Amino acid sequence: MAGASTVLEDGSLLSRLDKQLVKLERVFALLSGLAVFSLMFLAAYSVGGRKFFGSPMAGYVDWIEMLMPLIAFMGIAYVQRDGGHIRMDIVIGQLKGRALWAAELLSVILILLLIVGLIWGSWAHFDRSFDFSRPLWSRDSTIDIGLPVWPSKILVPVAFSVLCLRLLIQIWAYGRAFVLGLERPVAVPLIQSVAEQAASEADQLEGRD
Repeated sequence: MAGASTVLEDGSLLSRLDKQLVKLERVFALLSGLAVFSLMFLAAYSVGGRKFFGSPMAGYVDWIEMLMPLIAFMGIAYVQRDGGHIRMDIVIGQLKGRALWAAELLSVILILLLIVGLIWGSWAHFDRSFDFSRPLWSRDSTIDIGLPVWPSKILVPVAFSVLCLRLLIQIWAYGRAFVLGLERPVAVPLIQSVAEQAASEADQLEGRD
């Protein structure tokens, strides 16, 4: 979904919970962005070391492996809040009123069921790696420089748990919109028309001048 966020806010309990959760989601998204920046720095450092000193960075691939969960998962809940994930707006956008909220509610419930399963599986994956009795509390490590893998593994269920909270808020919001027949509910991303997206992008560009 292009343009600025289309999530409405008011003084209701639902909206207050949404605004509190988005603070955590922004922190996670910031960590994800810093991980991307760190990856670029590591690449430049490794290439520069190879070219000028004949010695690339030790464990470069290991560090990439550790950073991948930060890049791939930490911003997932923030993007879900703004409706930025791939979605069938061409189909959903044709629906109106309760039919639209019912379709959105069903899709979010199905996503929640999937995420609950992924939380269970990713936690089990972390649990197999973590052991208090082992050096660095780890049963496994990276191949090159032996970094413990469990810190990166635990990030996956943590990020998915935040996404689970976001999905619960959206289920509440879509269910409330369906029952009450609301036109513009709070705490969920609203579908923008092409004209609305263009106007939002124009407003953003004007704000930068």
